[in-house]
Amino acid sequence: MTHKELILKFKEGDEEAFSSIYKLYWEKVYNFSRLYLVSSEDVAEIVQEVFIKLWETRHLVDEKQPFEGFLFIITRNQIFNYSRKQLNYSFLKMTVLQSMEQSYEDEDQLEISDLKKHLSVLISQLPERQQQIFRMSREQHLTYKQIAEQLSISEKTVEYHMTAALKYLRKNLYLLSLFLN
Repeated sequence: MTHKELILKFKEGDEEAFSSIYKLYWEKVYNFSRLYLVSSEDVAEIVQEVFIKLWETRHLVDEKQPFEGFLFIITRNQIFNYSRKQLNYSFLKMTVLQSMEQSYEDEDQLEISDLKKHLSVLISQLPERQQQIFRMSREQHLTYKQIAEQLSISEKTVEYHMTAALKYLRKNLYLLSLFLN
């Protein structure tokens, strides 16, 4: 089957053609996304969203135009959308933290130093390896790659430990906030 025939079948809704297109292009989409995003998880999410969007807009594919161009426009747009969401999330997070800080000062409920103490206790409760990796990342400001090299482990292992540590800290800080309110 020629590439043009594959595109035509895909455009008609043929799932096998879609599967073939995915196998042909996922790595290119992944590598392109990797240029703009740091986290492998974020890149994988973008790849998934790109192919969902591709399926949803298959009727717009023009078999006379280069297919890769259409695919990479979708990829670019998904990366932009993701970046915009992240920027909004970061702004929201910063605003919430600022308002929490103001609230603590105004209402004298909990001082920032107490929060830092609680955070320090939570960090000390992490497994030794997670604690070490977390401190290297957050206190020494090392990249995952630098941490991996210093500890002679893979970047994926560093990422795994950081994800687990952050999940634990978020959960327990959330529970602490419920208890204090």
